[in-house]
Amino acid sequence: MRARRLALLLAALAAAPAWAQPVTLDARAAEAIVRGCAAAAVAKKQSHAIAVVDSGGHVVAALRMDGNGSGIFDFALAKARAVAAWGFSTAAMADAAKGTPGFANAPHVVTVAGGVPVYAGDGKQRIGAVGVSGEAPADDAACAEAGIRAAGLRSARS
Repeated sequence: MRARRLALLLAALAAAPAWAQPVTLDARAAEAIVRGCAAAAVAKKQSHAIAVVDSGGHVVAALRMDGNGSGIFDFALAKARAVAAWGFSTAAMADAAKGTPGFANAPHVVTVAGGVPVYAGDGKQRIGAVGVSGEAPADDAACAEAGIRAAGLRSARS
């Protein structure tokens, strides 16, 4: 009887539609995000620290480009982890903090642009986040967006 239940469970899992299978941010995609962001930075003669995390906030790939200290990298990582925790960009957190008293002091909130969510290529599932620091906040966010696009992923739900 136990073997029959296990067989039924395995059959049900195998028959589940592809859309029901979890999508994860793997090392290959995370490295593509880092490369895309770094390429965009070099093209603009900029230097950033880049941290890519999975949906749980765990580092999958990272780069501290030349000229950035460890504090800059720590800030990039804080941005990425904030987005992983809350599910929306750090630019949106800055806006939310203006209208929600106390939000800026909540755990894992960063109110400086440069943290961007990462969605699967179809835009249906959030799979991680990117945090970028080292230049003006708008440039940090643009670098994150460029990296996400370069990896064939999305920064917003579709």
